[in-house]
Formats: sequence, C-alpha cells, structure tokens
Amino acid sequence: MTPPDLVVVMRAADFAARRHIKQKRKGVAGEPYLNHLVEVANLLAEALEGSDAPLIAAGLLHDTLEDTPTRYEELEAAFGSDIASLVAEVTDDKSLPRDERKRRQVETTPSKSVRARLLKIADKTSNVRAIASSPPATWDVERCVQYVDWAELVVAGCRGLNASLDRGFDAAVIDAREAFSQETGRGTA
Repeated sequence: MTPPDLVVVMRAADFAARRHIKQKRKGVAGEPYLNHLVEVANLLAEALEGSDAPLIAAGLLHDTLEDTPTRYEELEAAFGSDIASLVAEVTDDKSLPRDERKRRQVETTPSKSVRARLLKIADKTSNVRAIASSPPATWDVERCVQYVDWAELVVAGCRGLNASLDRGFDAAVIDAREAFSQETGRGTA
C-alpha cells in the first residue's frame, strides 16, 4: 500500500470510529462496533494483499450510511465518489421492513459490482463469526442458524471472486454451525 493509500485507509478508520463511537455489537460481549468494521477491512486487505485501498476504506465505512446520520454527499466530499459509491452500493434501505431488506440482499447481491460483492463476503464473514462467538442475548440457537442460512444465500451470489474470502466465509460457517450444535447438545436452545 502506498503512502497516499494508507492515508485514505486511516482517514476512513478515524471517520468510522467517530461515527460509530457509541455503538456496540448486538452480541452478549457488547464489543465496540468498530471491531466489526476493522475486521471487515482486514479481511479485504488480507484477501487482496493490500491492493485496493479504496475498497479497504469502504470496508471501514460500509455501515456509515445505514447506521449513522452520515449522508452520501458527506462521504463523497470526504473520500471521493469511488468510496462513497461502494458504501452506497452495499447499504440497505432502512425504511423497508427487515425481512424485505434481507430478501433484497439475496436477490440483488449477484448483480452488484465485483468490489461490492467482495465487501459483502467480508461483512457476512465477520457477522457469522460474531454470532458464533457472541450471539445477541435475545437470539436462540434457531435464530442464529437462520442468520447463517441467510448469509449463505447472500454469499452464494458472490462466490468465485476471491478464493481467500470464500474460504474464510466457509470456515466461519463451519465454526458457527459447530458452536450452535454444541449449544443444542447442552439443551440451551
């Protein structure tokens, strides 16, 4: 990564940290939300060997339009149209009901740009890992399994773009299913 690329990524990290400062992950561990954003960016950086700084920056910023008061124009002014467009491409329309948003992700993801699909794989990998290690307190095992099943449907529209990301997602799913199986075996479902 060249120095200007590193600056863009670090500016995105700073921006994301400030925008998500009060947010926590839904899991029982209550991790800072920033951990998710850094994990997504790291998955992309490793899979692409640091070759696409704007995509790595978008990984850090991918939830700013969806989960903070940030506007598209603000992202575009701060990071340019390439990064802002990537973030917008993976942003759900929060005015829609949850089930409709989930349905649309499955249907529309295969037609998104290659970079948006890479970002989707990294995002779903991070989410599946989190649900396996620290599920939301209000979710039973069945709901966790349903999330993983849905994530697999979304990622199905992204496969074949990057072997490293595909393997990482598959490993996360295997680990999650094993964790859920152990929960069910203990009778805590």
